[in-house]
Amino acid sequence: MGARLEIALGQYSACGAKPVNQDFHAAIVPAEPLLSRKGAVVAIADGISSSMVSQEASAMAVRSFLDDYYCTSDAWSVSRSAQTVLLATNSWLYAQSQRSQYRFERDKGYVCTFSALVIKSTRAHLLHVGDTRVYRLHGTALEQLTTDHRVSVGGGESYLGRALGMAPQLEIDYQSWGLEVGECLLLSSDGVHEHMDGVFVGRMLREHADDLNLAAQRIVEEAGRRGSRDNQTLQIVRIEQLPEQGIGEIQQQRIELPLPPMLEAGMLFDGYKILRDLHRSSRSHLYLASDQESGEQVVIKTPSVDMSADSDYLDRFVLEDWVARRLHHPHVVRSTCLTRKRAYLYVALEFIEGQTLAQWMRDHPNPSLEQVRSIVEQTAKALQAFHHLEMLYQDLRPENLMIDQHGSIKLIDLASTQVAGLADSLSAEGWPGTMQYAAPECLLGEPASLRSEVFSLGVIAYQMVSGHLPYGTQLVRVRSRAALQNLRYRSLDNEGVLVPGWLDAVLRKAVHPLPDKRYEALSEFIHALRHPRRETRNHIPWLERDPLLFWRCTSLFLFLLVLGLLSFIHLRMA
Repeated sequence: MGARLEIALGQYSACGAKPVNQDFHAAIVPAEPLLSRKGAVVAIADGISSSMVSQEASAMAVRSFLDDYYCTSDAWSVSRSAQTVLLATNSWLYAQSQRSQYRFERDKGYVCTFSALVIKSTRAHLLHVGDTRVYRLHGTALEQLTTDHRVSVGGGESYLGRALGMAPQLEIDYQSWGLEVGECLLLSSDGVHEHMDGVFVGRMLREHADDLNLAAQRIVEEAGRRGSRDNQTLQIVRIEQLPEQGIGEIQQQRIELPLPPMLEAGMLFDGYKILRDLHRSSRSHLYLASDQESGEQVVIKTPSVDMSADSDYLDRFVLEDWVARRLHHPHVVRSTCLTRKRAYLYVALEFIEGQTLAQWMRDHPNPSLEQVRSIVEQTAKALQAFHHLEMLYQDLRPENLMIDQHGSIKLIDLASTQVAGLADSLSAEGWPGTMQYAAPECLLGEPASLRSEVFSLGVIAYQMVSGHLPYGTQLVRVRSRAALQNLRYRSLDNEGVLVPGWLDAVLRKAVHPLPDKRYEALSEFIHALRHPRRETRNHIPWLERDPLLFWRCTSLFLFLLVLGLLSFIHLRMA
């Protein structure tokens, strides 16, 4: 078992000289596996003194953030999860003010400042709006990590320019950094940070290293002695232990479960009866099996013994089940519901009776346009299910698409999926997909995007129509920007394929070597396939359509021009 995340917390809040404490603070350090999935959260909010209801806004902001953040998808990044929750909270607070007597006095409504830290794996994620602050302590020096969203009006006067509930729109400051063991972070309201210094804070943390609640109390009390008349709240976070780089839920499952033995027909394995082999390769083995409890036929996928020492491969293997259990879509393979504890490392998936798209294309070398549209549209819907959960499939190819006798598509083999919520714990070295269908930018080591998925789907559509790849074997040799510029699209006309000109234009745009020249979204690509009038061959520059002919004609024109000029000069001299 690897080391786990451990943090020490200290918190204290006081009214100060005011009758009501408009600050609110809270923290959650959940147990595993939630700690690895979502991290620990520390949050503080400070109501504005001009409002009689801002203490309600502060409490609502912190409580909703801590509750709702843990309800967001595990697949989402911390940034998306946290900002989605804060934007919803902001809308709710603003609506409350609009429904109250403070509708036209926003400085008296449900408004508060807010700062939060999410500590996940080996990174800290900071979200901030307003003038609460987050600091990092360096010995006896305090480094302010947040910016006060106050607007100066001169003469030492200022007003709050940004806060939760102040306006229907909200701009949230976000930053993230790698943590170190012993790192100490502080969240404070202005009643504390305007009256504290790093020397005193550092001394309190040393004297009360075993009781950070007491350290926070002493610092707050000192702020009062130094003249603070405002509410005073302080939170202290100290990093005690960090997980090993890359150790998360996926890796723990890989470490804890042994690899299964070689399976044979008739064997009983972990509550399943193995019926027959489906596929064997150097990377994995697939078996058709029957669940002894439910009688359901399933596919058991086990890692090859040849890959037993490859931790990155095994992490990707476990990821397939992780993704399948979170995606519920008719065009994505389903993980079977397993009620018993597993004894080995394997994946149990639904059995799909049919053939791969690669096999289907061999049986249908001249599909109709409607068949192509149907397959592309179904595949796009499957990919969009990934995108809605902030995932990228990354290995789209005909071998990973199953098609049944009714023409229904299922996307299989989810092990190459990029999951934003697991970015801190899964290795991202190299391109996990198949090079012939990978977007050129991915082969150059650049991050994949939604447009990369458009490219892969465009290649498949082109292959269904023509039986070839749009760049032949050129694509797999792309290793530099120069090679990227030299890629030449093979027009369907030149391939001798009888299709409308608009279809060639649509596919040309979908598989353009440069991402910003492709369709921005899968929906745009699908729309173009269904609405040909929006795409015409005339929209494509001649240089892109047939660069060789373009330069030949240009050279001929220049040659004739030079001959004409020479003839003119000769006549003038004569």
